[in-house]
Amino acid sequence: MNKVYIFGHKFPDTDSVTSAIALSYLKRKQGIYNEARVLGEINDETKYILDRFEIKHPRYLNNVKLQVRDILYHKDFYLSKQSSIEDVYLYMEQNNITGVPIVDSNNNFLNIITAKMILKESFSTHNILRTSYDNILKSLEAQEVLKFDDEIYGAVNAVTYKSATFLEEFNFTNEDILIVGNRNSIIEAAVTNKVKLVILTQMSEIKEEHLKIAKENKVNIIKTPYNSFKTVKKIMLSNYVSTLFNDNRAFTLQEMDYYDDFLEESKHLGYNNYPVVDKEGKCKGLLRLTDIRNREKKKVILVDHNEFSQSVDGLNEAEILEVIDHHKIGDISTSNPINFRNMTVGSINTIIFTLYQEARIEIPKDIASIMLGGIISDTLALTSPTTTETDKIVVRELEKISGLDYKEYATDIFNASSNIDNKSVMDLIKTDIKTFNNGSNQFKVSQMTMMDAQKVLDRKDKFIEALNEIKNSSQMEFVLLMVTDILRNGSYLFYSDGLATKNLLSRALEKDIYEGIFLEQTVSRKKQVIPAIMENE
Repeated sequence: MNKVYIFGHKFPDTDSVTSAIALSYLKRKQGIYNEARVLGEINDETKYILDRFEIKHPRYLNNVKLQVRDILYHKDFYLSKQSSIEDVYLYMEQNNITGVPIVDSNNNFLNIITAKMILKESFSTHNILRTSYDNILKSLEAQEVLKFDDEIYGAVNAVTYKSATFLEEFNFTNEDILIVGNRNSIIEAAVTNKVKLVILTQMSEIKEEHLKIAKENKVNIIKTPYNSFKTVKKIMLSNYVSTLFNDNRAFTLQEMDYYDDFLEESKHLGYNNYPVVDKEGKCKGLLRLTDIRNREKKKVILVDHNEFSQSVDGLNEAEILEVIDHHKIGDISTSNPINFRNMTVGSINTIIFTLYQEARIEIPKDIASIMLGGIISDTLALTSPTTTETDKIVVRELEKISGLDYKEYATDIFNASSNIDNKSVMDLIKTDIKTFNNGSNQFKVSQMTMMDAQKVLDRKDKFIEALNEIKNSSQMEFVLLMVTDILRNGSYLFYSDGLATKNLLSRALEKDIYEGIFLEQTVSRKKQVIPAIMENE
């Protein structure tokens, strides 16, 4: 069963992380194999909540692009280097394939043998055999007569002319492999001169006296039902397949290689067969170009977002199973119908709570605790204008399950996120920054939530400088920072690009905007700032 990945948006905030974890637990209880992931580093606030309730931090998900491992290639498809050439050919024929990866005894990839290489070998005129006794038996459908060596190495010679002439002209050595029929004089000379192997054709019998000499001299003997012509024709196919190896370095794929990179590479190489290995070089199987049509996309569930720009890289190559969000409908589309839950509430965890109720699955205490933390964070402890009556009801229910007082819990959470002393200005801005599209223009809005914003005000120039740097590097129309002060129930505004952005924001927010202005009762990026900009840009 393929794993389903559940994750929130890039630059994850507490609500997106905790909701992904809560939904992951619910889906596991429903029998869905899944894992909660994050698309970026989690912030101090989120770390505090997860650590407080001993919840394991989700792992980072780099992308969901198609990889070689997602293609239904021929897994566990390979043969040993001690296989015969004939074995490899038959393996190809049985599987209707034109290449076979070859491995050693530890499954390390060595080379790939193709049908073209075997065809070339069939036209070869060399007569050197390096193989096993058993391979020869199998290729010649032969019977064992005497066996002294597991491995056979030598030059193959067939007795095809008169015995007297052969005995007169042939110099026997212990590296000769002799193919002979019912010719006693030649058999006697062969075993007396300690040849490596005697192959008796057409099941010819050997005299007892010759057999005795062969035993004394440790001469291997087999007999085959084939005649001399067929034996000569097939004997070289019993060679170890490794004898076909050449010095050319075979191109291999790793399971983690990306599908589109492989397609591009295959255009230049022009091969049909590609061995697949793991990072240690162990062979996993064979991928054919015709296999690339059969692939299993990574399966994902999106929470707290529904726009490509806010989601994981490669999302267009994945299969979206479900979207659960509380933002405006974005640009994500699917080829098949999916479950899409979008509600006008202040926190994604409020929707997750509803899903638990619908499924009639009990929420564990630790999960309820982090869900409550997510709602507190996203609604600023129920003070944000995005807060609904549904959020308030869910908070009361989660308080009962978790045993927490949401106001005391909120103080702990916001105190945990207010320590910015050891962080760079750039890191603070990028902790919770989102990209928005308005026609052909794009802009970014970052938000920081503080118990006391004075530390940010003291570094005002540094923050403005960083905003301009982000604008220029990302080619945005402008970049805006909201520093939300919980105690004052409002936000300080900082922006890039001076006069141009000042005029735009002044029109949108209907007041004279300047760097560091405090906007009373403005705490929601989603509801109070973004819509105003969208309508007036």
